[in-house]
Amino acid sequence: MSDDVIIGIDAGTSVIKSVAFSTRGEQLAVAAIANGYKTLKNGGVEQDMARTWKDAAQTLRDLADKIDNLNHRVVAIAVTGQGDGMWLIDKGGEPAAPAWLWLDSRAASIAEDFTRSDAYPAHYERTGTGVNACQQNVQLAWLKRNAPDVLAAAHSAHHCKDWLYFKLTGERVCDPSEANFTFGNYRTRQYAPEILDALAAPEAKRLLPPIIEGTEVAHGLSLDAAAATGLAAGTPMVLGYVDVVCTALGGGLFDREGRVGCSIAGSTGMHMRLAPSVDAVRLNEERTGYTMAFPAPGMLAQMQSNMASTLNIDWMLDLGRDVLASQGVERSRRDLIEGIDERILERPGGRLLYHPYISQAGERGPFLDAGARAQFTGLEAGMGYADLMRAVFEGLSLAARDCYAAMGPLPKDVRLTGGGARSNALRLLFASALNAPVRSVQREEAGAAGAAMMACVQQKIYPSMESCAAHWVEPALGPETKPDAALARMFDEIYPIYKETRERMRPIWRALQTARQFDDA
Repeated sequence: MSDDVIIGIDAGTSVIKSVAFSTRGEQLAVAAIANGYKTLKNGGVEQDMARTWKDAAQTLRDLADKIDNLNHRVVAIAVTGQGDGMWLIDKGGEPAAPAWLWLDSRAASIAEDFTRSDAYPAHYERTGTGVNACQQNVQLAWLKRNAPDVLAAAHSAHHCKDWLYFKLTGERVCDPSEANFTFGNYRTRQYAPEILDALAAPEAKRLLPPIIEGTEVAHGLSLDAAAATGLAAGTPMVLGYVDVVCTALGGGLFDREGRVGCSIAGSTGMHMRLAPSVDAVRLNEERTGYTMAFPAPGMLAQMQSNMASTLNIDWMLDLGRDVLASQGVERSRRDLIEGIDERILERPGGRLLYHPYISQAGERGPFLDAGARAQFTGLEAGMGYADLMRAVFEGLSLAARDCYAAMGPLPKDVRLTGGGARSNALRLLFASALNAPVRSVQREEAGAAGAAMMACVQQKIYPSMESCAAHWVEPALGPETKPDAALARMFDEIYPIYKETRERMRPIWRALQTARQFDDA
């Protein structure tokens, strides 16, 4: 029916959103609540699981205030959320510990040791995914070594969206995307958790929940969840894939010819190509990146991921805010970002290199190094704030090129989504660095849209994901941002320097990492 509604929930690192769509893909309303996390001195980054559920439920209640008769119009609700990390549930259905986020670096040394072990090549061959500190496999191993009581108290191990799905339905399950790249085999879409044996944590296998396919399976909204959300018990619930896959789906990655790349310029940076079949997967010699199930038969998404994307821009904005605050002037990030596109494009490019490894967890794409850190190279007297910000934008564009190059030829067309896609300057620099036209989806909520698209297929509103994408995505693509020829030549010249610099820095990063550990002691 024309007034039917599909809801997509997207529980991100900093914001939880519930988004209402028509069955034709039109975005009707958004309800959002800011999320928060706590950073610990030992590298931990934790989130309150109970609060995450409470806020998610509240967004559904708030959505009902914006959509007339929502309770009777909802056809299905799908949920996606931030990836990686560890969300442990005890036997009684309560959090066994605070959630560990993808930003958590406590398991960095375990991840590094494993990537140097004899077991790592076989794991990479199974999963098509490089191991890093943010993944649940090494985080469970950390618990085994450092907090065995927490591991013993856990009854099942999940990710963010799985926790919300449990609270919505009472079902302890996982989706193929996160289950496979962490513990499985991308060829079979089933578990193959031998990594836990290699990490001396075989008992953690008992925590792995069943895998379900969201485009085929739904569970009903439970009575408790109905009371918490104000929606009708029994409303079909669909478990979406991890947020990056749903964002890629909603952002236009579906392409049977394999010409299109999709980049997410959000808190983290994801750069993706679609492999139409298992045989089309291209693994790399450095054994990095992700290979994830895609919500269409036989298809997989290959990804290289920067630990931090727009977090680098936020860091620069906060530097400016701190200087102003020291003089009694209060400004928001929004205040400082206004007009930044024009200011940085007025500055000459290619003079200053920036490697955007601002996360304390290091880097995971296209190389693995927990010690990697952000850096400016080529600073000169006379350079100002706009020059530094220009270098950050160029650094994000070079990082995208670095990631795509690790997966094969550069894409012929690029879809850009995430908060950074709103920037004219970033779109132009991305297009020029990749020498390919860039288009962004004209809806902001691509992740929620991707989850909702899965619900549309599960509910048989569309016969296939290809049909759904044609109705939901193609009409929402914005105009092309074409490469600038002069900028493209500049990027061709500086990319080899960018790559060589980060390769030569690795022993220095390692020395600094050792020094930091000495200081912490």
